[in-house]
Amino acid sequence: MVRRPRPPVERDGAQFRINLGRDERELIRRLMGEMRGLLTEAEVSGDEDGRLRRIFPAAYHQAGDRPLNEEYQRLMHEEIISSRLKGLDAIEDVMAQASGDRAQLTESQMMAFMQALNGVRLVLGTMLDITEDHDIGGVDENDPLVGEYNLYDFFSWILDWSVRAVQGA
Repeated sequence: MVRRPRPPVERDGAQFRINLGRDERELIRRLMGEMRGLLTEAEVSGDEDGRLRRIFPAAYHQAGDRPLNEEYQRLMHEEIISSRLKGLDAIEDVMAQASGDRAQLTESQMMAFMQALNGVRLVLGTMLDITEDHDIGGVDENDPLVGEYNLYDFFSWILDWSVRAVQGA
C-alpha cells in the first residue's frame, strides 16, 4: 500500500496542523522576521523603496483620486502595520513551539498565518514584478533571482493549502 504524503496544511478538527519540517519552518520564521523588519522600518520612515506597495494598496482607482488615496493611507497605515505585526507575533510563537514536523494552530492563529504568508508573498511578488499570469515553475534555472521565484512559489503553495484547509476542502 502506498502512503500519500500529508499536505503541508490540513484541518485537524477545530484546529489546523502545519506539516512542515524544521528547515521549512525555520525558513518561514526567518522570512517573517525580515517582514517584521520591513514593517517596522515602514512604520518609522515609510516605504521608500516600494517593496511594501502591495501591502498598502490604493483604495481608489479612478483618475484624480490621489488625494483620497493619500488620506486613506494616512488613516490606515498605522492600523495595517499593527495588524500585520500582531499576525507575525502569533506565527513566530507557533513555529517556535512546534514539535517534530508539525505545528498546531487555532483558527485565529491560522488566519494570522495566512495573512503573514500572503504578506511575504506580496513583498516577493513586488520585488520580482510578478503579475497575475505568473507561471509557477516557468523561471529559467540560470535566472539570478531563481531562488526568490522558488520562495514565492513555495509560499504560494503553502497559502493555497492553507485556504483549502480553512474551507474544509
